[in-house]
Amino acid sequence: VQLQASGGGLVQPGGSLRLSCAISGGSLDWWNIGWFRQAPGKEREGVSCITSGARSTTYADSAKGRFTISNDGDKNTVYLQMNNLKPEDTADYFCAASEHDTDWNKQMTYKFWGRGTLVTVSS
Repeated sequence: VQLQASGGGLVQPGGSLRLSCAISGGSLDWWNIGWFRQAPGKEREGVSCITSGARSTTYADSAKGRFTISNDGDKNTVYLQMNNLKPEDTADYFCAASEHDTDWNKQMTYKFWGRGTLVTVSS
């Protein structure tokens, strides 16, 4: 399974971005997909997860009410819509695939990782 994240960029505080995670070699009917981020000098943290077949979604407290995760089975792509962005959202964002429904926010849960896409929130 390969994952490719895209959609990062520079945005002003209060702005929006939509990240995409394109999956190949696997189906969204089988894999749970998580979004993580890593800010400079900080540990990687879980942001959101959507389970296989879009059975459920989960968000970190920092993302609740501002971020929305979704998938498009036809395109085999998972999206992370980020609204009302704040400077503290600045980070490299990664998507990853897991077969497990538990511990969605732990890196060890995920088997496959894509490269990051950089999000910078600054005026």
